[in-house]
Amino acid sequence: MKKSRFTEAQIVSMLHQYDSGMKVTDICRDKGITTATFYSWKRKYGGMDAQQLKELKSLQEENRRLKAMYADLSLDHRILKDIIEKKL
Repeated sequence: MKKSRFTEAQIVSMLHQYDSGMKVTDICRDKGITTATFYSWKRKYGGMDAQQLKELKSLQEENRRLKAMYADLSLDHRILKDIIEKKL
């Protein structure tokens, strides 16, 4: 997946500019993004502040680690099960 030029904090800052009354076209022209990009960010990050964004990222990282742990344990379980079946 392509990495964005903007951090999540910068995106939230742009959304706050929009909430304060700045026009979407002005924000997009100033930052060099399309209106479609702005509205997709608004759908994804709308209503968040910096603290909520940090919590979201930490939860996503924790979820990624838990999925990796589950995959490792599942593989170990499958290997042990195959060994037991071969002995019988």
